[in-house]
Amino acid sequence: MSVEAAPRGGGPGDSTAGDAKRYLTFTLNGEPYALDIFHITEILEYRNLTVVPMTPDFVRGVINLRGRAVPVIDLAIRFAKGATSIARRTSIIIVHIRGMPGSGDTGAGTVTGDGRDGQDIGVLVDAVSKVESFTAEDIEPAPAFGAGIRADFISGMAKRDNDFIIVLDIDHVLSLSDMADLVTALPAGAEGNGGADRAIRSS
Repeated sequence: MSVEAAPRGGGPGDSTAGDAKRYLTFTLNGEPYALDIFHITEILEYRNLTVVPMTPDFVRGVINLRGRAVPVIDLAIRFAKGATSIARRTSIIIVHIRGMPGSGDTGAGTVTGDGRDGQDIGVLVDAVSKVESFTAEDIEPAPAFGAGIRADFISGMAKRDNDFIIVLDIDHVLSLSDMADLVTALPAGAEGNGGADRAIRSS
């Protein structure tokens, strides 16, 4: 079963009333994080993953998403915090990455099954919380140190009550060079329709 994310706007600069932008909040190792909802296409309940040999250690495997093999990365491993333990609320956030290295512009790349340029990537998290709106005044600059993950992974710190939520910079967390290497490592044809089934049968 999938849960559709809120409708996407025309670009990352889109805002709602009061210049607020919407972010999907989630937890990882008990800590709160947020992603700009513009990059998110849908949210899935955790499902079994097919392990693909010769991929980076933060890649937990691939899922068959409507006939396409979508790699799923473990953010905890990416942040050097150990592997995510699978539990009842474990979720996979599907993020769309536009452009690949050497493409010459941000719109080039592979074409997904629904005709969009780019690559879908699954992000494994402990639990999805809710969509929240933050204004520019709610978000402080990313700290140079002390957040527990690489500073370039953070776009800012959103204030909520008496705490902060780490707002991730998805373009750095899922760097295009890493994702291009990942897509290359998938079994031949896995990025096309029906390729996921071939990948699953061959593993």
